[in-house]
Amino acid sequence: MGKLREKMDGDLKLKGLAITTRETYLTCAAGFVRHHGKPPQAMGKDQVREFLLHLIDERQVKPSTYNVYAAALRFLYATTLERPEEVAWIGHMKVRHPVPMILSKEELERLLEELGSLKLRAIVLAAYGAGLRVSEACKLRVEDIDSKRMVMHIRGKGSRERYTMLPKLLLEVLRAYWKEERPPGPALFPGRKPGTVVTRESVNKAVKKATARAKIRKRVVPHSLRHAFATHLLEAGTDLRTIQVLLGHASIRTTVRYAQVSPATIRKTRSPADRLRKTTLPKPKSQRRRSGAA
Repeated sequence: MGKLREKMDGDLKLKGLAITTRETYLTCAAGFVRHHGKPPQAMGKDQVREFLLHLIDERQVKPSTYNVYAAALRFLYATTLERPEEVAWIGHMKVRHPVPMILSKEELERLLEELGSLKLRAIVLAAYGAGLRVSEACKLRVEDIDSKRMVMHIRGKGSRERYTMLPKLLLEVLRAYWKEERPPGPALFPGRKPGTVVTRESVNKAVKKATARAKIRKRVVPHSLRHAFATHLLEAGTDLRTIQVLLGHASIRTTVRYAQVSPATIRKTRSPADRLRKTTLPKPKSQRRRSGAA
């Protein structure tokens, strides 16, 4: 895409979108160009429609993936090329959110034991113990850890910043990791190449392998740790508003999802049926026979 790519990236920056979102949109736009073999300026509604149908019919992408491509093409034409009429018709696919499998405390302990390094244990423990997105944990800086106030400074999704708790166990693991590896900073978890950090993909692979070694039968991904954090807090009696702030959710509606997956919360809630008089129960057969004879 050449100069158009640079212009689109600049437009994305001006909208204040996160670097991961910018990279994703640019990758989607490049895929659209490769599919047709033409520059976007030479294409329009018909080519966009054909490409989106290709994603659905031939590549059979998930609704969430389709929506990302659709958003990228809307941005490309409406903002960068200033031709909004070409994409105004694009809709949004409904995404089904399956109820996530929640890891128990015992399963989390087994998972942590199977992780090969202190660095990985610290990242996973940060994701579970403080409810961080794995990308947030990977991007932690040395200066973000405030052991005096027992909080961490988080640079979150969409350039949003927040403070969250610093668990005592995590601090102990971080200190052990610091003594062992002495990261040069500013990144707390540097990657193999200078100036980089550990990637989500590498953490994902490590979690997958540790899950297998721990003989956990549930499907576990790094985001499962964040789900477990929220659910376990809810089961311990923490209110949803507090959990929303700790997770960095912009809307309480996102946090409410965790109320639907907590068995302990469900068990604590009394059904209105349990308030009915027990006379609604059927009478024993012997009593029904006597009443019928009378």
